[in-house]
Amino acid sequence: MTLEALRSDILGQVVHGFFTRRGGASSGIFEGLNCGIGSSDQTEAVEMNRARVADVMGGPLHGVNQVHSADVVVIDSPLSAPRAADALVTATPGQVLSVLTADCQPVLFHAPGAGVVGAAHAGWKGALAGVLEATVDAMVALGAERGDIRAAIGPTISQRAYEVGPELLDTFMAEDLDASRFFANGQNDRYLFDLPGYGLHRLRSAGVEAGWIGHCTYGDPARFYSYRRSTHAGQADYGRLIAAIRL
Repeated sequence: MTLEALRSDILGQVVHGFFTRRGGASSGIFEGLNCGIGSSDQTEAVEMNRARVADVMGGPLHGVNQVHSADVVVIDSPLSAPRAADALVTATPGQVLSVLTADCQPVLFHAPGAGVVGAAHAGWKGALAGVLEATVDAMVALGAERGDIRAAIGPTISQRAYEVGPELLDTFMAEDLDASRFFANGQNDRYLFDLPGYGLHRLRSAGVEAGWIGHCTYGDPARFYSYRRSTHAGQADYGRLIAAIRL
């Protein structure tokens, strides 16, 4: 089966894709294109899936050991081993940057004027810690103009599916009093958090043109893996989606 890669017009003609789970070699609860090396899926299936993505993208995949941080790695040569970080940037032609998600935001960046690209994994922890701004800063350090940077948020959990406790609202309010606008009232003491809305806010506040492609990972099991949906279903593990961009 052919792989399905969603694209964003905001990124222009640069080669990129937010890959769905369609077209992969994994089976069972991982059925489809599970690219999560850290999952309990069969290693051979994950490697085959990642090879298929690399083939579509036209080069080997650079990645990082994602830890919900604001750390960014600059790619200018092959990595001997992935480093602990949550974003990658490069100004070296031919490099393919990738991040893995399963509800968190995959964010791809392009500065066409300078020839710089980036990729970030931004859950609520990383977004609050500043991973999106750190990615923009790293691109600027490579020669990009802030006003030339474009960012696209790929499939992520939407507000209607993202129920959280009052402690998360308190955590955000301690950092930013305006953050309450990204929390809607849910049942009892629960709230519904708008993760992509918050991501767009952080990106646009950083001076970046940004958009969300509008797909909810939780609500479309045929196309997307979802950590939260798998947890609610009592499954032991979950697949990881991959997003990639090539300069």
